[in-house]
Amino acid sequence: MGSIPAGITLAINAGSSSIRIAAFNEDTLLRRDKLEHPAEPGETTTLTWLNQHLAGLAPSGLAPSAIAHRIVHGMARSEPARITPALVVELHHNIPYAPEHMPRQLALIEACTSQYPGVPQIACFDTAFHARMPRVATQLPLPRRYEAQGLRRYGFHGISCEYLLEELARLAGPQAAEGRIILAHLGNGASLTAVSNRASFDTTMGFTPAGGLVMGTRTGDLDPGVAAYLFASGLTADQFTNLVSHESGLLGVSETSADVRRLLAIAPEDPRAAEALNLFCYQVRKNIGALAAALSGLDTLVFAGGIGENSPAIRARICNSLQFLGLELDPYRNQKSDPVISARDSRVAVRVIPTDEETMLARHARRFLKR
Repeated sequence: MGSIPAGITLAINAGSSSIRIAAFNEDTLLRRDKLEHPAEPGETTTLTWLNQHLAGLAPSGLAPSAIAHRIVHGMARSEPARITPALVVELHHNIPYAPEHMPRQLALIEACTSQYPGVPQIACFDTAFHARMPRVATQLPLPRRYEAQGLRRYGFHGISCEYLLEELARLAGPQAAEGRIILAHLGNGASLTAVSNRASFDTTMGFTPAGGLVMGTRTGDLDPGVAAYLFASGLTADQFTNLVSHESGLLGVSETSADVRRLLAIAPEDPRAAEALNLFCYQVRKNIGALAAALSGLDTLVFAGGIGENSPAIRARICNSLQFLGLELDPYRNQKSDPVISARDSRVAVRVIPTDEETMLARHARRFLKR
C-alpha cells in the first residue's frame, strides 16, 4: 500500500456528546481540542471547527495526510480498515447496535470526505480489540437464531485498551503486558477488560456500550424483567433507551449529578449521593473479582479514564476489599496518583496510566498506511 505521505495525521474521536480531535506529526502531538455538545457533524459549524483546528499548524490550505476515526461498532471486524463507499454502507447497517454513537461518527466521515477529498481515512473500531475473545465470553444465552442476526457480546473501549497495553509494556516491560491484567477504564462510560497474553479475554460491556458496570448516566447490566415491566407500564422503545442511557446510573441514583467529583463533595450530607458512589464502587470491585477468577489470578490492575486517573478516593474504595487477591494499596502513592500505587509487598501491581485514544487512533492510521 506504500508509506504514509509526510504531513499531519488527524485523529477524530466522536462520542455521544462531544468530539475530541488531535493533530499529530508522527507520534508528536501538535494540538488537541474538544468540542462539547456539537451541532450535527454535517453542519457548517463542525467543518469550520475542523478547519480552525488545522489553522496555524501549517500553511494555509493544508489538508491532512491521513484521518483516523474512532468507530464504536465494527461487529466482527478485528483490524482497522480504509474507509470506502462500501465500508460506509456496512457501517450504516451497524447503527442499530450503537445508536448513541454511530450516526455522529458516520456524519463526521462524510463531512471529512467532502472537505478533504482524496485524503485516506482509516476506521479504527472500538470492538476490534475484543473480536478474538474466547467464544464462551461472547455468547449470549439466547436461541442460536439470534446469534446469526449479530446478537453476541462485543465489548468496547478497545482503543483505550490497546493504548494502555502499549504503555504498560513501555513502562513495566513486555513481560508485564503478557501477564494477567485487568484494565479499568472508569469515566462517564466505564468498563473493565481482562487481558491475558496481550489479548482480550473478557470484558464487562457486552452487546452495546450500555451494558456492564453502572456508569455516569447508564444503568449497565439490567434484569430483562425490568425492561418487560417498563414496557408493560407504557414506555416506548425510544423512552426506554433514553431512560437507561441518559437518565440512570450515578445521575439516576443520586438524583443530583453524574460527576463523581460532585458526588464525593456532597456525599457526607446527601445519602443519595453516597448510595450512588457505593453502588459504583461495589460493582467495580465485584467485577474485578469476577474477571480475576476468569483469568485464574491477577498480576496487574490498571486504572484509567477520568475517574480512574483522578480520583484517589474511588480507587481506594475499590481496592480496599481486594486484599484476598494479594492486592495492597500504598495510601500515600495513591493519594498522589503516582504511576504505581500498590504497596511494595503487594502481589498485584496497581498502576495509574492516563489513556489516550487519539494517540492510538493516529498510530493505527500510520501503521495501516505503511503496510
